Amino acid sequence: MPHPLPALIVVDVQRAFDEWEAAGKRRNNPDAVARIADLLRAFRTHSAPIFHIRHEGTKPNSSFLPSRSGYAVKDEAREQPGETVIIKRVNSAFIGTDLEQRLRAGSIGTLVICGATTNHCVETTTRMAGNLGFDACLVRDATWTFDRIGPDGDERSAEEIHAMTLSNLDGEFARIVTTAGVVASFAAK
Repeated sequence: MPHPLPALIVVDVQRAFDEWEAAGKRRNNPDAVARIADLLRAFRTHSAPIFHIRHEGTKPNSSFLPSRSGYAVKDEAREQPGETVIIKRVNSAFIGTDLEQRLRAGSIGTLVICGATTNHCVETTTRMAGNLGFDACLVRDATWTFDRIGPDGDERSAEEIHAMTLSNLDGEFARIVTTAGVVASFAAK
């Protein structure tokens, strides 16, 4: 029998992103971490499953090396006792981890995905979730990204990148939802 509640997948809400921002990288969705905290509160209140995904860097200069300050989880998204923490070393939370097996063992079919960054680990995890047959819901106001320079030197704002990622995923890989909508869905159960 399928699990009656969705699972929350919190991707890479780590201090490295604060360090990037402090170093001058510009991001969108300044309230994303507050929305992630709202989601965590709602899932905890309803005893719904939560999976914290943490990125562990493998390159010598990675901000996400366990020995560096950026590896630590932001306080607002810190796991509580009994909540699952899964360490990944690539963009997708499904590659090289037991996330899929844990979800299948729990008969979990719906995933609510949030975290950082929209166009990297969140997008890759969301695409794979959809391809693996999960009902993936990407929370648009609980994820963020940074400005980037494209291969031809073209500048793309974090807002443009975020919007394009949502457009690419919508309908084929995931449903695009809001924090308020997810929280309201618990009240309807």
